[in-house]
Amino acid sequence: MIEADFFARPSKVVALDLIGVSLLFEGVGGAIVETEAYHEQDPASHSYRGQTSRNGAMFGPPGHVYIYRSYGIHWCLNFVCLPGSAVLIRALQPDVNIEAMRQRRGDVATRLLCSGPGRLTEALGITGAHDGLSLTAPPFVLQPRSEDIAVDVGTRIGITKAVGENLRFGVKASPFLSKKFPIAI
Repeated sequence: MIEADFFARPSKVVALDLIGVSLLFEGVGGAIVETEAYHEQDPASHSYRGQTSRNGAMFGPPGHVYIYRSYGIHWCLNFVCLPGSAVLIRALQPDVNIEAMRQRRGDVATRLLCSGPGRLTEALGITGAHDGLSLTAPPFVLQPRSEDIAVDVGTRIGITKAVGENLRFGVKASPFLSKKFPIAI
């Protein structure tokens, strides 16, 4: 089981260490295959301009979730690290209770069930009602990865500020990523 102190570190370190961790929400989930890190001095972070009612969970204790609505459509799941920093969970490899995911997402290819932040939260049944919950207690279960994993590193997706920072991490060549990493030259 992963405990809250795992998250009491810089978001970049946590984002990398989350790759391969098993995430279950109410008995549905799989291995985390893609993450992005955000920190308080990061102009792309929701915490950059300080604490608000919307981003309050980002300033709470490490090991809790910060959930926000993106473009008024999709919920996005973030794991709170040090104050004002969090890790966006971008994609999972669906492994546990895939049928429940299909009921929520429809008859889509397995590789597309959780490939992207909005798809992931829809497949798991996560909404804004879960904002601020602890990651160390039900309905969440986090299990450490059991082996070393080859990881790609690159720039984050869908942002317009701090675009050049290498704060996106993913399982090398995973078919479950939201977007492939550029091929290194």
